[in-house]
Amino acid sequence: MSIQRFHGGPRMSQMVVHNDTVYLAGQVANTPSPDVEAQTREILGQIDALLAEAGTSKSKILSATIYLVDIATFGAMNKAWEAWVEPGNTPARATVEARLAAPEYLVEIQVIAAK
Repeated sequence: MSIQRFHGGPRMSQMVVHNDTVYLAGQVANTPSPDVEAQTREILGQIDALLAEAGTSKSKILSATIYLVDIATFGAMNKAWEAWVEPGNTPARATVEARLAAPEYLVEIQVIAAK
């Protein structure tokens, strides 16, 4: 059994790889703007980078959970998501409304991918 942890801190790791499965922590924008679509694009870029570091890509995402502070921003988030997600390789996905860790965060995305 192989477990690798990446970008760990005292509370959590940003990514854990177990055998051929990649688990990402919930990703939020590093430079949050007041725009859900812009935050989503930034987060998706972070997801691309982490997956590449693990030796995989968005084409192998198995599932995604998206947390929105305001479900009314669902359309704006989906605009960025649909421009990014690979056609024919869309993952299982859930989107929920939730309070996030800090008020500047409008969206958080967590994914699980195959290697």
